[in-house]
Amino acid sequence: MKTRLLALAASLALSAAATATAAEVQLTDLSKPGVPGKTFAASTSMPASVATLCAAIQDYASYPQFMPNVDKVKVAPAGAGASLVDITLKLPMGKTKQYRLKMTPAASAGSCQLRWKLVPTEGLSPDETIADTSGLWQLAPEASDASQTSIKYQVYTDPGPVPMGFGWIVDSMSRDSIPKMFEALRKRVAAVH
Repeated sequence: MKTRLLALAASLALSAAATATAAEVQLTDLSKPGVPGKTFAASTSMPASVATLCAAIQDYASYPQFMPNVDKVKVAPAGAGASLVDITLKLPMGKTKQYRLKMTPAASAGSCQLRWKLVPTEGLSPDETIADTSGLWQLAPEASDASQTSIKYQVYTDPGPVPMGFGWIVDSMSRDSIPKMFEALRKRVAAVH
C-alpha cells in the first residue's frame, strides 16, 4: 500500500513538473522610471503550429471567449489587411475600460506577427478609456522542435490617471494578465484542434 502511494505521489509530481515546464512563461519588466505606464516582454512555447496560433490571435471577435478581462469586441476592416478592434475590458471592482486598437498582422512562410496600437476614440472620457497601449506578438517554430511554436509578446500600457490606491489596475491590465492570457490561448488552441 505504501509503495503504491509513493508511486502515485511520484507520478503526480512528474505530471505537475511536466505541466509547469510546458506552461512556463518568462516575464520581464521593461518599464522605464519616469515614463508613464508599464512595458512587459514575455516568452513561452506551445505545442501547436504557427498557423494554428496565428489564426487564434487574429480571431479578434472571439477574444471575449478566451482572453482575460475582455468583455466585448467589435471588429471593422481598416484596409491593407489591418483591423480596427473596439475592446471593452471588465476589470475587478466593477471597473470597465473601452478603447480602439489598430491590429496589423504580417505572416510569412513559418512565421506570424501581429502588431497593435491605440487609435483615439471620440466620445470617451479619460475615466472610460486608457491613455495608450501598443505591442506585438511574434510566432516562429521552435528551432529544437518543429511541433512547438516559440511565442514572444511585448505590451506597453498606460491606463491614464489612476486614483490613489488603484495602482493594481495597471498590473491587472498588464503584468498579472500576461500568464493568464498565455494559459487561455493554450486552452483555446487545444479546444479548437
